[in-house]
Amino acid sequence: MKATLVTSPGGPEVLHLADVALPAVGAHDAVMRITAAGVNRADILQRQGRYPAPAGAPAWPGLEAAGVLEATPASSPWHPGDRVCALLPGGGYAERAVVDASLLLPVPDGVFDVEAASLVEACCTVVSNLDAAGARAGETLLVHGGSGGVGTAAIQIAKARGMRVIATAGGAERAARCAALGADVALDHRSGWQDEVAALGGADVILDVVGAAYLGANVAALRTGGRLVVIGMQKGARGELDLGALVAKRATVMGTTLRARPLVERAAIVARVHEEVWPLIPRRVRPVIHATFPLARASDAHRALESGEVFGKVVLTV
Repeated sequence: MKATLVTSPGGPEVLHLADVALPAVGAHDAVMRITAAGVNRADILQRQGRYPAPAGAPAWPGLEAAGVLEATPASSPWHPGDRVCALLPGGGYAERAVVDASLLLPVPDGVFDVEAASLVEACCTVVSNLDAAGARAGETLLVHGGSGGVGTAAIQIAKARGMRVIATAGGAERAARCAALGADVALDHRSGWQDEVAALGGADVILDVVGAAYLGANVAALRTGGRLVVIGMQKGARGELDLGALVAKRATVMGTTLRARPLVERAAIVARVHEEVWPLIPRRVRPVIHATFPLARASDAHRALESGEVFGKVVLTV
């Protein structure tokens, strides 16, 4: 089968389509013929040599995919021919994937495979982190990077949970699109956001993809008892934390990852997403696709994502 390999750590040009063997199929694994695969910032980090695939995962990138099952384990409720999407530890940039059946989801009714492939990683990230933060209806959520794949999903899922949502994005037009997705307040971070969030009373929960550059401002933006969840480090991994401010607010700072979790935890998150989010698609939570590229142009897909101009998700078609 064909897969997009990282020939050596570097820029988008190091991605090349090559022939590879199908990974070994275990007793609990299904084999999926991939029709679409989501592109995520974690794939860029892997390409750069900064986020290696976990043990046992394929060497090529790809954390989510959609397609059709070709083979299923005997004890599985799935059958060959089922349309599915999957949360993967890697290996989505290929014609086929081997995935534990507990990480499969049905393609939602009324949704194309390209759309389904854009939903899995973002929805699992959002739900797992809102749950980790104990996010509740009536609370205020601040979403940084509201125009990204995780951000667009977070706005919609949080609104469905009954939360008030403040989103930040780069530029007035992108902020307006966040508002159109349901954000109660959408701010252009290029013009600043701290004063506006303070005027709104602060946030109970913050989902942050920026990292160190926002650490102090995020703590300042929290309400008493607030929770900051760091899910990305686009602008630094080391920052200075005012412990006095943290203690005075009885606040919490936590960080999470998804890919490195044990299988049982990832399977539980997938089941939770199936229960909470899948019934909302596409009426209340809709896929947001910026662009699609064929698998052979994965390098162009990475360039698009790195441009900073993407709103929603970039998806590879196979």
